[in-house]
Amino acid sequence: MDQNTEDEFYSRLKEQLSSVSKWPSNYLYKFIVPTNELKIKEIEDCFNNTGAVIESKTSKNAKYTSLSITVNLNNPDEVIEKYKEVGKIEGVISL
Repeated sequence: MDQNTEDEFYSRLKEQLSSVSKWPSNYLYKFIVPTNELKIKEIEDCFNNTGAVIESKTSKNAKYTSLSITVNLNNPDEVIEKYKEVGKIEGVISL
């Protein structure tokens, strides 16, 4: 995703989050990553010390792992900050 597209995406996301949720609020992230303990740990580390509840599920053929992460955040900017942090990890798909 180029920088303009990314900026527009996060701008729209911030507007949507601001209009549909009262903050602070729980937010559910969903990520898919190739099954690799190091990659999974990198994602989990992004949520250390946040009180996040992390659930993982491996695909039928064990090629991919999905992570569902529920965390209480103060505002839409914190949601976007976590997406950007996890987005730096190669091979991660954000849903």
